[in-house]
Amino acid sequence: MAMAVYRNGASALPEALTVPEHSGHGGVSAARASRGSWRRPAPERLPMSVFPEWPRNRLLLALPPRIRSDLLASAERVSCERHQVLADADQPLEHVYFPDSGVISVVAVYPDGTMIEMATIGREGGTGFQAVFGAKMSSARLLVQLPGTAARIPRRVFAQAMDDIPIFRSLMYAHVHAFLEQVMISTGCNGAHNLTQRLARWLLMMRDRHDDDTLLITQDLLAEMLGVQRPTITNAIHALRRGGMIECGRRRVRILDREALIGASCECYLLTRARIAQHLPKTYPN
Repeated sequence: MAMAVYRNGASALPEALTVPEHSGHGGVSAARASRGSWRRPAPERLPMSVFPEWPRNRLLLALPPRIRSDLLASAERVSCERHQVLADADQPLEHVYFPDSGVISVVAVYPDGTMIEMATIGREGGTGFQAVFGAKMSSARLLVQLPGTAARIPRRVFAQAMDDIPIFRSLMYAHVHAFLEQVMISTGCNGAHNLTQRLARWLLMMRDRHDDDTLLITQDLLAEMLGVQRPTITNAIHALRRGGMIECGRRRVRILDREALIGASCECYLLTRARIAQHLPKTYPN
């Protein structure tokens, strides 16, 4: 799968991150892995003038402009394709991704090929939950579920920013706290609530991270992420369709009535949203 890379014109590095100190202000599922081996594709480079509104990631936008600019001097804008593996379990952790669009799943991978989704990441966050603690190897697979773009920062640059920039360090710690809240609530949800409730919660969380009512996903993907068979997920989808909450087309699901979908979900959706907003107040625009 092709990965398009758009380099930010400035030369990268350590000095770009040496700035004055500033005062600071998902569901468990099992599925068979069927992606095959993955090789890092050769990048395609394009001028940054093509992207005047970059970045759109809310974590990066929460940084003071000078610090954000210094950090992006070492970043690449990359295209993340569906089912692309950005980092794999037990492999070197080379980069941290801050999505501008699309959704990344954090999955555990077992020796028999079984995958378990632990959390999802969109433009509200990033994949630095391991690098924050100095990890150099990934303990999980980062799998693109909805295609989009991201700012990709070398792990060593991320680590230096954690050491040198207090406001960046505080923001990343807050994000990791919010990430752990999502994982804990999602784990409990899968043991306590029925499939229709969990499907509604999953669709709402994907919508929050994707910022669009139309999700380019298949019923097979929904079955994988929720750990059920295809006929079982079909029944849950029909229940939400009959209620006028969603409509389904070829390789897509569209949310028609978000408020009704919240009512069909369990309390875990609003609880997760509230906990994330508590740690990262600017996560949700409304």
